Amino acid sequence: MTKQYFLGIDTSTTSSKALLIDTSGSIVAVTSSPHTLQTPHPLWSEQDPYEWWQAVSSSIHAILLKAGIRSEQIAAIGLTGQMHGLVLLDAAGIVLRPAILWNDQRTQAQCDEIHARIGRKRFIQISGNVALTGFTAPKILWVQQKEPEVYAKVKHVLLPKDYIRLKLTSQYAMDKADGSGTVLFDLKSRTWSKKILEALAIDPAWMPSTYEGTEFTGFVTPEAAAATGLKAGTPVVAGGGDQAAQAVGVGAVVPGIIALTLGTSGAVFATTPDAFIEPEGRLHAFCHAVPGMWHFMGVMLSAAGSLQWYHDTLAAGINIEDLLKEAENVPAGSEGLQFLPYLSGERTPHPDPLARAAWIGLTLRHGRGHMTRAVLEGISFGLKDSFSLIQKASPGKITQVRASGGGVKSAFWRQILASVLETELVTVNTTEGAAYGAALLAGVGVGAWDDVPSACTATIKITDSVQPDPSQIDAYRKSYPIYTELYPLLKSTFSKMA
Repeated sequence: MTKQYFLGIDTSTTSSKALLIDTSGSIVAVTSSPHTLQTPHPLWSEQDPYEWWQAVSSSIHAILLKAGIRSEQIAAIGLTGQMHGLVLLDAAGIVLRPAILWNDQRTQAQCDEIHARIGRKRFIQISGNVALTGFTAPKILWVQQKEPEVYAKVKHVLLPKDYIRLKLTSQYAMDKADGSGTVLFDLKSRTWSKKILEALAIDPAWMPSTYEGTEFTGFVTPEAAAATGLKAGTPVVAGGGDQAAQAVGVGAVVPGIIALTLGTSGAVFATTPDAFIEPEGRLHAFCHAVPGMWHFMGVMLSAAGSLQWYHDTLAAGINIEDLLKEAENVPAGSEGLQFLPYLSGERTPHPDPLARAAWIGLTLRHGRGHMTRAVLEGISFGLKDSFSLIQKASPGKITQVRASGGGVKSAFWRQILASVLETELVTVNTTEGAAYGAALLAGVGVGAWDDVPSACTATIKITDSVQPDPSQIDAYRKSYPIYTELYPLLKSTFSKMA
């Protein structure tokens, strides 16, 4: 019997990754091709969708060569990628303008208008979220108001990975996890909200059909096969936005298991059995890539990115590992020094693009080790903000936190996180996150595993466990409340400085 493989494709902000796994879940090969980013004006962030397709095509060609397999051995393809980005197309499927990305900040006025038109509380109850500049809905409104000549030609709205789907299959389709991330969804019914679309004067015909993460959405066309080296007719499943696919990739697919991502940004992700909504919209509430499930998510914009900035700006001549060793000699709580990690503004629990970073409490006693540890603790406190909201908003008990991302490579930082969160923190054998999750969704789609939890149980194993350090817990119970007081005290000052 010919050996089968599953292909996960991740169209992120920085690159398009292709990842190949076999039926045991083992990673066979990974390839990546870079993207460029355009910032034509302050607060803008855009990319050319055609460049994504070129990068995906290159990565697929490269992975077939690297793995040494035939294209007909790929049984199915799963898609994931950066969430919330706006891709507008005309009736012929031609891109009308550069994609407006998740980290674009131009749409605050449109967010305010959405709340004014629909009512803030009503909008939260329908979509599960407040309108934020990162989301898709205000981007559509911005084009409607600022580029009417473009808007007049619109016939289709897609997200980044779904443009890749279109190029692969000629089908306009989207998964429900990413669809809910547009905040144009009725969260409870897992489909487009007629009320929101009507209030924003968005034609419902523009919005693609939506599918559960493991459902087929189309098949590779002969044209796409010629461009990529894939076999025509290969099925493509819906997949999921990067955070939902990342959760699948670490096994956070049932209630009680939390996925904590400590990359440039940070996220705390909790699967829920129903469409729970945090009343003030401080947590994102979206559909999961797991069929029939939802999730809460808290996001901080500058997590390990804060440590990278600190190193590059103030300690560029020192190895990061050496910086962390200095911090290990500083007691928990950094002897009263606090760091606010708002270098890029913030999302959870403070949706404020004007929030700023700061060290607070510096004295002559504090040295570089204190500053380093304060950075690690401030980021950990920021993640605890989301963790605590999830504990309050979700009725189930948290049984385990699964950590991934570049930051958790540090055993020292993992210990701080476990002690701050006061819970066991584990790492797993899968490190490719979203692309791995997309490949698992593809495997479930063609019956390699019965369902997503079964796929995760069969392929994802715990590699390390860290328990809270009792000697640190008391210090963090004292310093965390001080951390939570700082943003409210400084909010008006940040606004004046901006």
